Amino acid sequence: MADSGKHASGGHNVARNAQNGRNGHGHGHSQGRQLQFLDNPPAREAAFNVRSLWPSIQSGVRRLRSQVLRRTATTGPAMAPSGGADLPPSDNDHAAPSRSGAGITETDGSNPHRRLGESSVVGSVQSLKNFLKRTRPGRKKRKDDEDFTSSAGYDADDGERRVINLNGPQPTKYCNNRITTAKYSFISFLPAFLFEQFRRYSNCFFLLIAILQQIPEVSPTGRYTTLVPLMFILSVSAIKEIIEDIKRHRADNEINHRLIERLDSGSWNTVRWSELTVGDIIKVGINTFFPADLILLSSSEPQGMCFIETANLDGETNLKIRQALPATAELLETKDLQRLQGRIECELPNRHLYEFNGVLRETGKPPAALGNDQVLQRGAILRNTAWVFGIVVYSGQETKLMMNSTSAPLKRSTVDKLTNTQILMLFMILISLCIVSGLCNLFWTREHSETDWYLGLTDFKTKSLGYNLLTFFILYNNLIPISLQVTLELVRFLQAIFINYDIEMYHEESNTPAMARTSNLNEELGMVKYIFSDKTGTLTQNVMEFKKCSIAGYVYTAERTPEESQLVQNILGRHETSAVIEEFLELLSVCHTVIPERRENGEMIYHAASPDERALVEGAQKFGYIFDTRTPKYVEINALGVRKRYEVLNVLEFTSTRKRMSLIVRTPENKIKLFCKGADTVIYERLAPQGQAFREQTLRHLEEFASDGLRTLCLAVSDIRPDVYQEWSQTFDKASVALQNRESKLEDAANLIENNLRLLGATAIEDRLQDGVPETIAALLDAGIYIWVLTGDKQETAINIGYSCRLISHSMDIIILNEESLDATREVIHRHYDEFKSSSAKDVNVALVIDGTTLKYALSCDLRNDFQDLCLLCRVVICCRVSPMQKAEVVEMVTQSTNAVTLAIGDGANDVAMIQKANVGIGISGVEGLQAACASDYSIAQFRYLQRLLLVHGAWNYARISKLILYSFYKNVCLYVIELWFAVYSGWSGQILFERWTIGLYNVVFTAMPPFAMGLFEKFCTAETMLRYPMLYKTSQNAKLFNVKVFWIWIFNALLHSVFLFWLPLAAYTKEVIWSDGKTSDYLLMGNLVYTYVIVTVCLKAGLITNSWTWLTHLAIWGSIVLWFSFVLIYSHVWPTFKFASNFRGMDIQLLSTPVFYFCLLLVPITTLLIDVICKLIHNTVFKTLTEAVRETEIRRSDISEVMNEPRSSDSGFGYALGKLIRSSQVLISHDHRFAVHSESSRVSNLRVENLELDLELETDTEQQQQHRQRQKWRGGQKSPDAVARSARNNTTSPTTATLHM
Repeated sequence: MADSGKHASGGHNVARNAQNGRNGHGHGHSQGRQLQFLDNPPAREAAFNVRSLWPSIQSGVRRLRSQVLRRTATTGPAMAPSGGADLPPSDNDHAAPSRSGAGITETDGSNPHRRLGESSVVGSVQSLKNFLKRTRPGRKKRKDDEDFTSSAGYDADDGERRVINLNGPQPTKYCNNRITTAKYSFISFLPAFLFEQFRRYSNCFFLLIAILQQIPEVSPTGRYTTLVPLMFILSVSAIKEIIEDIKRHRADNEINHRLIERLDSGSWNTVRWSELTVGDIIKVGINTFFPADLILLSSSEPQGMCFIETANLDGETNLKIRQALPATAELLETKDLQRLQGRIECELPNRHLYEFNGVLRETGKPPAALGNDQVLQRGAILRNTAWVFGIVVYSGQETKLMMNSTSAPLKRSTVDKLTNTQILMLFMILISLCIVSGLCNLFWTREHSETDWYLGLTDFKTKSLGYNLLTFFILYNNLIPISLQVTLELVRFLQAIFINYDIEMYHEESNTPAMARTSNLNEELGMVKYIFSDKTGTLTQNVMEFKKCSIAGYVYTAERTPEESQLVQNILGRHETSAVIEEFLELLSVCHTVIPERRENGEMIYHAASPDERALVEGAQKFGYIFDTRTPKYVEINALGVRKRYEVLNVLEFTSTRKRMSLIVRTPENKIKLFCKGADTVIYERLAPQGQAFREQTLRHLEEFASDGLRTLCLAVSDIRPDVYQEWSQTFDKASVALQNRESKLEDAANLIENNLRLLGATAIEDRLQDGVPETIAALLDAGIYIWVLTGDKQETAINIGYSCRLISHSMDIIILNEESLDATREVIHRHYDEFKSSSAKDVNVALVIDGTTLKYALSCDLRNDFQDLCLLCRVVICCRVSPMQKAEVVEMVTQSTNAVTLAIGDGANDVAMIQKANVGIGISGVEGLQAACASDYSIAQFRYLQRLLLVHGAWNYARISKLILYSFYKNVCLYVIELWFAVYSGWSGQILFERWTIGLYNVVFTAMPPFAMGLFEKFCTAETMLRYPMLYKTSQNAKLFNVKVFWIWIFNALLHSVFLFWLPLAAYTKEVIWSDGKTSDYLLMGNLVYTYVIVTVCLKAGLITNSWTWLTHLAIWGSIVLWFSFVLIYSHVWPTFKFASNFRGMDIQLLSTPVFYFCLLLVPITTLLIDVICKLIHNTVFKTLTEAVRETEIRRSDISEVMNEPRSSDSGFGYALGKLIRSSQVLISHDHRFAVHSESSRVSNLRVENLELDLELETDTEQQQQHRQRQKWRGGQKSPDAVARSARNNTTSPTTATLHM
């Protein structure tokens, strides 16, 4: 076994070395083979034979190498035959850097290589001879030998592109620069608004009712009783839309009317922004916004440089540098701009803010590549530069800013979806009632048409089932509340204002309040089950500080002054590693895109695109290597008092795919070097065999840094021969002018040069946790919320942060999935899932950690469900080294599979995808900009505010919206089902009991205020109590207040109330003599009696379910009753002054003069609500919930902990819940966010996953065992021998530990 393992390892090392040789700075196959010959005697002998041929084949080798470079830049490396695994290992082979041990890179991982033996070398010589024959002078060049890009800079498949003529007419008409962000215009408002409103089914339903009411002699409620309330509701919505759109129009006009200087016929004219078009040359002054997307031609600064601020685009306030092309940087005079001839060819308008591909073709000059460094985007502002000249390439709605101004995806809350479903059910019931009522009318008419001839039942309309169905359809339509939608909109809008103005969520340091960017999801905040969080900038401060570095196997820390640091002393003392140290510090101070700024007091300020870059430059400064000058051509540093200038040849920028950044420079010694910094996994796989002297020491230091929660980067360098660089530069330049697939071609070209690196060391940067993060996470976990962390950081760093923020406890075991293949991933997922599934434990106290590579396989089609089931069994999930799209896929997987409410929170552009995939997206206005905040539903300044947003606002809003909806349906059913009972009494005639306008005003006026009061001021506990006892959140999280069962209980309650409200007054009115003088009245008096009792009853019902009374609540409830009586007094005297309501004339006198009215005013509401009061008393006494118990103790002003000792029969798990509540009560963030968390150790049954066994812990952990489990890591189910031994020793110390072998 040992031999076989050694043999396999050697094969892997051979493959790695072969690969490193092949990819060495564009040397093609030749240099890689030369490196391999040194370790192989037969190969050296073959090399000697080759020497005699070398002069004749040297030129052929160069041409072959050039072709390899060019073709690889287009298509990637060619496939090579396999066979390296059967060769013996080399003596000086090193361990493979990657987890697989094969050392295969991401780009070349599919290309196996083999070490050249004697036969292969001879074959290579023969192939070179054949190549010389094919490439002798005079041979016609084949198509395959042509460059991968044409001289024009385009591929054959470039497709459509935009062509802009310089100082000439444009080949096509482009859009002007007028922009509009308004939703409507004067012409489009009415159709667009109506289309938007009638997309709601409820509005369509009421419109249908209003149309049916216009049919003569069909509507029993009149022609306008539905139309007028519908028009009122639409008018309120229209006014709201008009006011908001007028604000947008004013803002648009202010922008469109701004002034700018444009070059017209040799002179500068001031024009409005809206008058600009593509091809215009304009002049922009300092501190001025760019009116369109421009190509920078020249500026007031040397070499065409300028500085811009892009805060409006991405929220970043750091200055960014832009530089004109050398060909246009000298165009400083108007006459020079006039003489500019040629054209610009670029890609069509698109949404990519950080990408631009174009080519400048000046007449008589070679083409020059245009990239993002030459683009000045609309929305950015010119800083620290007097003026710039630019040419418009995209204008108006085609600018990148406007194309990114798209609305977020439409999200609907769970409560809304459930409400719509129940509305459909009510609609079906309404149809059923109509059919039953119509048939009953038909049968009753047949039976009584002969005997009750005086009723005139022989006409067609009376006997027509169709007319009867329409009549009852109109009569019962108000079962669905017409005002519910507008009430919800207004209440949610005001709830969002409460969130915006919550002083407890205001961050004073950054002057950032919480902001509700949408109000449709307020109640969804109270139902969150899963939280997906980014790490950097979300859990941490994203304020980086350089802490340590590892150079040549030694660890150094920064001191107060450079002279005090051991690192500088080693340089000055010419330590054996001093050359490596100097090169390391040169790389730190040179390889970046930071812009220096020297203040008047001499202080150096660095403007960086990311906090990491700034921290690294400041780290070099702490060691005496001060970066102080940047121009487009060179950078200068002060290295311990010595000025050094480095000519910048090429910048290979960092991307999330590359995970590294490289800079090619010409040093003061006139050498060409490649400085590279990036993730350890990326750097290690690109190291040359002779560049790994400090490999193991650095790897060990990296693990130590990560264990301390520090962010790490590896630094490496490579020396490049001038001829190699010259050939690579041609390939890179041609890739840079390609319009199609430019990014991939540049990446391929970069892969050719970023090889054969020499490792220098690593850096460690600290990103501290935000204030209150551990307490917030502890509270959210106690609230029953599962928290997943999705980060691009190293695995060890993420795990350590998990411990720091209390996401992972020391008693929790960790499963780490690091696999390199689909089969291995499948095997380990199935194994762990089977173990958990066969376990009887309900709550698996395990944290699952998975890296991006394994996650790619786990999210594949055949493994997705199993991986999802495994994750849902774990208490905590951490995904490391994941891409933005993988974040979105994980969120989407959980959202779709669990049907639970998911929340994603992040602070950077890489979090936008997952924020939009989750049910609720939270953006943090952080250091990385405002991309996440702009794409979110709610934005906060700090992670700790999430606790208040969910546990307080979320729970409150859920309870408020739930009660509002339930009460709205209740009050409608209460009144309008009475029409059904009256139909039974009146022989199914379809006659209405109430005056027609009182029917229409019931929802809009008389019962409109109580729902508003509930939706705005209802709360079952104070904010302090909600924060102190996070378990109270579970009521809303589990949808206890609004579900199908609760909804239909309320509907049944309303039906029962309607029975009392109709039949009790009818019983009192049976004899029709309700005055002492013996006079009688008609059915309308009966209707007004019933209507009054309904108003009083539903208002008292609102008071019965209200937990929080304010003066506004009193005003809403009692004011609604007073409003009805006031209406009766006024409306009874409208006729004959106004020609309507003649049947209501004198109704106030009739109603208020009979003692029956006052007797029933006491009897009917009390009798109706008596059952509710009894049920409430029984529930609060025998079946009291945890929330109600806590609320009662609040009212009594007593200690809430007393509640825990009260036995209750309603919940078998109540004691457990109370115990959890006691523990969770110790998690509270005070106003200054500082308080101690105390907890008692208790004996808990804890499922441990260890070495393929399940251990049931029956005793309190010792400190040693906790430290052991903190260090414990599963790597695909395997442990190191030392770890297994330690595990065995720890297990033997616990005699009460029961081991379950699965």
